[in-house]
Amino acid sequence: MKVLVNVTHPRKDSLTFQVADQLIKGLQDAGHETELLDLYRSNFEPLLREEDEPNWFADDQCYSQSVKREMDRLKNADALAFVFPLWWWSMPAMLKGYIDRVWNYGFAYGPNKLHHQHVLWLSLAGAPVERFTKRKYDSMMEHYFNIGLADYCGIANSKLHLLYETIKPNPAYIEDLLNQSYQLGMTFGKNNS
Repeated sequence: MKVLVNVTHPRKDSLTFQVADQLIKGLQDAGHETELLDLYRSNFEPLLREEDEPNWFADDQCYSQSVKREMDRLKNADALAFVFPLWWWSMPAMLKGYIDRVWNYGFAYGPNKLHHQHVLWLSLAGAPVERFTKRKYDSMMEHYFNIGLADYCGIANSKLHLLYETIKPNPAYIEDLLNQSYQLGMTFGKNNS
C-alpha cells in the first residue's frame, strides 16, 4: 500500500516528528510505500476561503489549485496516517483547516467519498490515560475521528491511537513511545489499521 503520512507540528525537532519517523520506518519495513506531508512546512493555508467553500447547488465542485493539489495527493495514496499533538482534545488548527479544505464536499463526502480503506490517527497527549477515561474523553475522541470523520467520508477502517504523558518523558519512556509507533507501522492495514 502507498500510505500518505500527514505530520502536523510547528517544530521539526518535536517528539511528534520522532514518532512519525518511527511510524514511517515501520510502514516501510512492512513493505509499504510512504509519502510524507509536513503540513507546517508545506505552506498549506488552513483557512477555508470562499473559493473552497462548497457550492451545495452545483453538480461539479470547483476548488482552488492548492486544494486540487492536495486532493490529487490523496488520490495517489491507498491509505492515510495522521501524526499530531492532541490540543484541546482534538487536532491542531492547521490539521483541522486541512480537513475543512481538502476533505471537502463532492470529494470526501456527499456524492463522492474517499477511496482509502485504512486511516490511522496517531496523537500525542500530554495528560495521563486516567484524565481521558475519567470523563470519557477517549471515547468521545474515538467516535469523532473514527465515525465523525473517517466513516462519514467512506473510510471503513479507522483507528485512533493515543500516546499518553508525552510532556517531559524520561528516555526509557520515549523509547517505548517510539517502539509503539514503529509497531503501528509494522501492523498497519492489519486488524483495523
